[in-house]
Amino acid sequence: MTPPRLRRRSRLTVAAAVLAFLVLWFGNLDARRLIRPDEGRYAEIAREMAVSGDWITPRLNGLKYFEKPPLQYWATAWSFRAFGQDEWTARLWPALMGALAVLVVWRAGRRVFGAEAGDLSGALAAGMLWIAANGHLNTLDMGLTAWLTMALAGFLWAQRDAALASERRAGMTVAWTGCALAVLSKGLVGLVLPGGAVALYLLASRQWALLTRLRPLAGVLLVAALCAPWFVAVSRANPEFARFFFVHEHFERFLTPVHRREAPWWYFLPLLLAGALPWTRLAMRAAWDAWRPEDTNFRPRLFLLCWIAFPVLFFSASSSKLPSYILPVFPALAWLAGERLPRLPAASLRWDALLLAPLAAGALALGLRLEGYANARTTVEMYRQFEHWVVAAAIIALLASAAAFVLARRERRLAAATVLSLGSLAAWQCAFTGHDALSPSFSAAAIAAEVRPRLRPDCPFYSVRAYDQTLPFYLGRTVTLVEFEDEMAFGLRQEPALAIGSLGEWQARWTGASCAYGFAEPELFETLRDAGVPLRVLARDTRRVIFAHPALDGAPVP
Repeated sequence: MTPPRLRRRSRLTVAAAVLAFLVLWFGNLDARRLIRPDEGRYAEIAREMAVSGDWITPRLNGLKYFEKPPLQYWATAWSFRAFGQDEWTARLWPALMGALAVLVVWRAGRRVFGAEAGDLSGALAAGMLWIAANGHLNTLDMGLTAWLTMALAGFLWAQRDAALASERRAGMTVAWTGCALAVLSKGLVGLVLPGGAVALYLLASRQWALLTRLRPLAGVLLVAALCAPWFVAVSRANPEFARFFFVHEHFERFLTPVHRREAPWWYFLPLLLAGALPWTRLAMRAAWDAWRPEDTNFRPRLFLLCWIAFPVLFFSASSSKLPSYILPVFPALAWLAGERLPRLPAASLRWDALLLAPLAAGALALGLRLEGYANARTTVEMYRQFEHWVVAAAIIALLASAAAFVLARRERRLAAATVLSLGSLAAWQCAFTGHDALSPSFSAAAIAAEVRPRLRPDCPFYSVRAYDQTLPFYLGRTVTLVEFEDEMAFGLRQEPALAIGSLGEWQARWTGASCAYGFAEPELFETLRDAGVPLRVLARDTRRVIFAHPALDGAPVP
């Protein structure tokens, strides 16, 4: 029996580790401007929802936008209303979802795999690069991943050989609830990924009796009860919704290159290896070993392997690929690796610590010459400022690698894993924070702050042949698109009067106006000015020019 003093010390150590994780995780949400395209897009949809009070029909730049369900829009709009419109409130939901995913891996891991394996799994998840990166970007993938991780945790708890009937019911209720919230986060993929993992497991294990334990009727009814109200409401308000959302955004997106996101079949493999850092070696070894027989009827390691394999196979077959699509596999990788680690010598962790060292050294060398990537839009000065952060991140990673190596040599398994993960998280966060040095190129925050106090709300604002996803958010207003569609083509077909279809029509309106503003990229702005269009520059940077009609304030044309 563990002496009370050691138990208290252990609890204090765990509490300190959790506190350090939370400080590192939430400490920099406000340190970076929102960047285009995704962060600006999802912040603007939520801003418009918060302003309009229309919780049924999502809109982007005033146009109907049905690519994704509304759960994150709702949460972010509530965040704006409660705490104000800011970068940290825009990122609060994905950050909370990322922290939730890590905490679920930890707590559920303790219950399913044992205390030591659960502690190690949580520690590993906290430092994985892809979890940390996506938990600090305002995109939808972290919410999807958190709810799918909750679904997976409930499923593993329910299907244990030792589970009581009441535990099976409770576990599957949690699992189906997680699937429903995943659907409300990003669509039918919230059911497709778990369903595909179950199918793969059945094919691999031949345990067909599992189907009787899934409680499918109760599960489908629960998903319908949670999801149907919004789907019905949005379809009644917008009859065009169902065809676009279910056919275009799911089947056409998967089967055709309509979104122009094609990539080779092996696209996700290097991302899988990089995303698991600093635990790539351990995670790949655990995944390989998951094929081995287990002394239980239900094989949790094999199921976790199927959970990892199906998204990679599924999205590799898709005609649309983005790096974040495989994010849901990383909590499962953390569980596999954390469950495997107690059966390995503690000193084996020194190899994971060593793996990080050359990568950190490479990042250090790269950080000293980042300015070589500069161009006319992302300047040498921006990269020079970013270099300091990358160098600092590399030094943090090197120190974490050295400390974890020493702890592993001393057979302190959990301490080594925690130090390597938290040190890696600190390094990732340092680099993420430093990326704000590039924000003049990737965000309209600075130029919008410069011109916003000078804009009259009663004057139209045109976005000419371009659209910066961060500009409406930072201006606090929508813009009128001119000869531009892109992802807003569907919304423009529904409400074409909200845009101007041709440059010539815009020029006629602009020339006859007495009060108007516009945004264009520098090359087009120069073309317009050379063509004699009356323009007065309000502000410009390497990617954007914001201008006004010269009649405003009686200012002359420059």
